[in-house]
Amino acid sequence: MPSEDFTSASMTPQDALVAVMVSASASDQNVTAPELLTITSMVDILPVFDGYDTDRLRRVVQIVFDLFTEEDGLDAMFGLVRDTLPEDLFETAYALACDVVAADGAADEEELRLLEEIRFELNIDRLHAAAIERGARARFAKAPKV
Repeated sequence: MPSEDFTSASMTPQDALVAVMVSASASDQNVTAPELLTITSMVDILPVFDGYDTDRLRRVVQIVFDLFTEEDGLDAMFGLVRDTLPEDLFETAYALACDVVAADGAADEEELRLLEEIRFELNIDRLHAAAIERGARARFAKAPKV
């Protein structure tokens, strides 16, 4: 069971965003360097993370990994996210997850299933989701080799 001190009462909206990004990265059981770099870069530069205590990152990562080992851990993680994250940041969470999945240039089945689950759990409109996904593909496109 995750540490008792990590509840929706102690989780911040920024923690919830980090949890969604880490979940996207860990969904295929292969956290890649580009995914980790994307997560840390977004925490460092995005306005939604202004004032975020980056010492909390390691704790959030561990909680997500702990939850992924439990039978209903994904449901518990989504419960924490929904309880903590203001609804106006649901699309932000989805966009961050899409960026993490796109970071290493390949989205496998597990990652795509998790994105689908995030869309469902956070009630992201399919048209909005498609636009967010397209933006992630565009941001992480690679230049052709010359």
